[in-house]
Amino acid sequence: MPSESSESSQPSQPTGAQSGTGAGAESGSENPNLDFAGTTPYEDYVRADVLTHLQHPLSDDPGEMSFLVTTQVMELWFTVIVHEWTVASRALRADDPRTALEALRRSVYEMLSLNASWEPLAHLTPAQFNAYRGALGEGSGFQSAMYRRMEFMLGDKSASMLVPHRGAPRVYDELEKALHEPSLYDEVLRYLARRGEDIPEEVTGRDVSQRYEPHPAVERVWARIYSGDPGSELLRLGEALTEVAEQVWRWRNDHLVATRRAMGSKQGTGGSAGVAWLEKRARKNVFPELWTARSHV
Repeated sequence: MPSESSESSQPSQPTGAQSGTGAGAESGSENPNLDFAGTTPYEDYVRADVLTHLQHPLSDDPGEMSFLVTTQVMELWFTVIVHEWTVASRALRADDPRTALEALRRSVYEMLSLNASWEPLAHLTPAQFNAYRGALGEGSGFQSAMYRRMEFMLGDKSASMLVPHRGAPRVYDELEKALHEPSLYDEVLRYLARRGEDIPEEVTGRDVSQRYEPHPAVERVWARIYSGDPGSELLRLGEALTEVAEQVWRWRNDHLVATRRAMGSKQGTGGSAGVAWLEKRARKNVFPELWTARSHV
């Protein structure tokens, strides 16, 4: 056992090394700066303290935390994807396809991460899900306002989907605005028309608050584009949209499979039809003519 004198003979830790100032923080040192007057610059930028204190499980089941955090992560991905598609839409209105393509490509990578968010929930057994399902009450994913904005931007419009948000004026106003704005695909088709493609006026001038319906003339335009120059800008735009559409399809199918495993064919939370409703959604393609036109190339 070391004596008191032997302990005191050890070299003392420099004050600067403890605080992150002085010799330990000199230019060229390998040690990071640890001393800040207030919160760290990382915290100021990321707001991690806010994010990591938003979790308030309502049951005693330890699995609920994973469900809650996963759902919150999905909401963050919805937010950034809506941002990317908004950037792409504005760029197309400004006849700036390069910026639009960059935003669409980023959104595909973001959707890959969004879809991977299903993994913590994809293997839930009915008993595991039932352990905290009651905590959801009438809560359901279809009530997500940011996801609804995603769907509206894909052209899947429905005024009735504003109804759940009447009690939140700011959210309701944002959704109502999105309902009456052209979808991402509307902006694409208007851009094609300005480029001289034969997009009918009934398509470019349609009531954008209504769900987009496929049109044979649009299918012919995409078939012509895909039959032409394989390196053309319009074909690259079509492929970027196809990548987005594929990830939307994968999201819907992953949602369907996770729900089927966790609860079978029972009625969903919030009064939805559960698996039956998700099966119907999974059969729908966004940007439909991009898929049907391939049969004519």
